[in-house]
Amino acid sequence: MSTTLARRLGLSDAVVIGLGSMIGAGLFAAFTPAAEAAGSGLLLGLTLAAFVAFCNATSSGQLAAQYPSSGGTYVYGRQRLGDWWGYLAGWCFVIGKTASCAAMAMTAAAYAVPSGWQRPVAACVVLVITAVNLRGVTRTALATRAIVAVVLILLVVLVVACVAGGQADVDRAWSTDGVGIYGIWQSGGLLFFAFAGYARIATMGEEVRDPTRTIPRAIVTALSVAVVLYAVVAVSVLSVLGPDRLAHTAAPLAEAAGAGWPWAEPVVRVAGTLAAIGALLALVAGIGRTTLAMAREGDLPRWMAAVHPTYRIPHHAEIAVGAVVCVLVLVADLRGAIGFSSFGVLLYYAVANAAAYSQDGAHRRWPRALQLMGLVGCVSLVATLPWRSVVVGLLVLAVGVGYRVLRRSAPVAE
Repeated sequence: MSTTLARRLGLSDAVVIGLGSMIGAGLFAAFTPAAEAAGSGLLLGLTLAAFVAFCNATSSGQLAAQYPSSGGTYVYGRQRLGDWWGYLAGWCFVIGKTASCAAMAMTAAAYAVPSGWQRPVAACVVLVITAVNLRGVTRTALATRAIVAVVLILLVVLVVACVAGGQADVDRAWSTDGVGIYGIWQSGGLLFFAFAGYARIATMGEEVRDPTRTIPRAIVTALSVAVVLYAVVAVSVLSVLGPDRLAHTAAPLAEAAGAGWPWAEPVVRVAGTLAAIGALLALVAGIGRTTLAMAREGDLPRWMAAVHPTYRIPHHAEIAVGAVVCVLVLVADLRGAIGFSSFGVLLYYAVANAAAYSQDGAHRRWPRALQLMGLVGCVSLVATLPWRSVVVGLLVLAVGVGYRVLRRSAPVAE
């Protein structure tokens, strides 16, 4: 059975998949725990998260140009730093982004239905998204393109409602009274969750046409658009709700839009639901590709390396991811999922920065200083995440290390 994927994605597809991953649950949910950590200082946290994301994006783009195959930093770490570093990156990505999938499904349900229905609806969303992805990557890109277009239009409605609704007070957005450095740093770690989709296309490098040029351009373009969008939305929502009210709402963007224009609240709820679905659509595909790469090397069960003979997608891996996410949405909570996701993904990008730092001049596109700052930024943000997220993350990381040790020590069948 063939395990090779088909190159079907162009630059615009890559940018849209990156945007679809970033303007999902992060934009519609991450502001709440960030406001709880830092109040209005979340804007400083957003700036910090954006800078670390930029460093990571340049590292990912530089590496993807040299190693245009599925797996992202799992592949880059193995090639540049050794098998163990690659494995740790891949394991962190899979566990962190599986938590992201759960957060996105829960966000979609939170904006769409009353609280009593949210968990079963979230599970149904995961099942539908998995089924769409199993039909092939071009359908994933087309569906994400449509969702992104609708969400961007509805976000314009949100901003106009906040500005023109008569409830905005810009002083609420810029007040930093009582905000400490630790809180700002923690908000940056939580808000990094919202940026972590920018390099999704790097994990799909085996399906991109002309990957050496396309992947770096797509990553930087998608991240730039998202940074501007996040800043505008953050200031708008803070100006209406203020940090205290923002820290205690499950649907912050919908509440802000409805404060001045009540009719805008259901419109933004539609946007939140669609955005989270779009992010989930792209993310399940990305996790499937990293799982595929790890299974090819024997770091995960090899049956996950199967590629569908017609649709050319890693169908076993995507089914497994969908099943795990369904379980998570039935037992986890949104804030915990965001913190745990940030833990895994920040460590993943720490390995990416270290790998990019080791590249020679022939493959270097950005100065080493950016990779060094990205590495330090990732580790420092992890250290300031909520302690429960760090403890659970370390335990799950230890499980992954133990699994590989046992697998490597097992006798090889003749």
